[in-house]
Amino acid sequence: MDRVNQSMVCEFVLLGLTNSWELQICLFLLFSVIYLATVSGNILIMTTVITDSHLHSPMYFLLANLSFVDLWLSSATIPKTIINFLRDSKTISFGTCMWQVVFVHFAGGGEMVLLVTMAYDRYVAICKPLHYTTIMSQQKCIWLVVISWVIGFVHSVSQLAMIVNLPFCGPREIDSFFCDLPLVIELACMDTHALGLLVNADSGFLATTCFILLLISYTYILLTVCHHSTDGVYKALSTCTAHIMVVVIFFVPCIFIYLCPLNIPSVDKFLAVFYAVFTPLLNPAIYTLRNTEMKAAMKRLRSQYVSSREKS
Repeated sequence: MDRVNQSMVCEFVLLGLTNSWELQICLFLLFSVIYLATVSGNILIMTTVITDSHLHSPMYFLLANLSFVDLWLSSATIPKTIINFLRDSKTISFGTCMWQVVFVHFAGGGEMVLLVTMAYDRYVAICKPLHYTTIMSQQKCIWLVVISWVIGFVHSVSQLAMIVNLPFCGPREIDSFFCDLPLVIELACMDTHALGLLVNADSGFLATTCFILLLISYTYILLTVCHHSTDGVYKALSTCTAHIMVVVIFFVPCIFIYLCPLNIPSVDKFLAVFYAVFTPLLNPAIYTLRNTEMKAAMKRLRSQYVSSREKS
């Protein structure tokens, strides 16, 4: 049956972050700058890794893929949010809302698995350095990235399957700046308590599993290095600090959104902004500012660009 016949609601209203016009203008400028920085920063990382032969290693291959996922995650929500800051009617069609749910969970689920893969890469590099090139071969790296995308796709489709046929016939206001899945479910014209628990369990299981694997990986790295050298802690932390920071920044909001929801609108909005807006921005910043090889590669890329401009 056609969607229009199934549901009286063909679009939702996004209440956004504030009702103040002055604040919306400020947020429009802030989000525009953040999105521009996110896109340019992640594209710069991908371009640098692809063009610089010194970075053709598993760690940077995975980092480039992380930047690609962050582009998806930010582009799924921020452009629509920026446009809505300047509009009186902040509506989103049913189909666009469903696609937003798919892209957010596709990118989010894929990034969780990709972070586990990056932790595994660091484990092999630090704990089994003599076998690193054998274990982390190019073919294996490609398969690990493909697996992360497949898991993200399966996760997003499972989330979509649980909500796409829900009857939406009454309230249509979503108290957020994008189609946050738990908030969309609350608008259905039926008892969605059990379904809400199932949706949270789906996301919570993936997030918890990945987070536990990450804790085990980095704990094992620290214990292994400490066992072999007295200053092992500092060396391990120097290598893995950037990864650990990204893991904390990415997973803490997810835990409070899906595993331990606080159900406080202002806090939920803050966590959603941090997860969907700031995380894709902070990832490239953290990796480039703390990585001497990446900074050196970017300088070489800049020098090549300047040289080519001078010749032309």
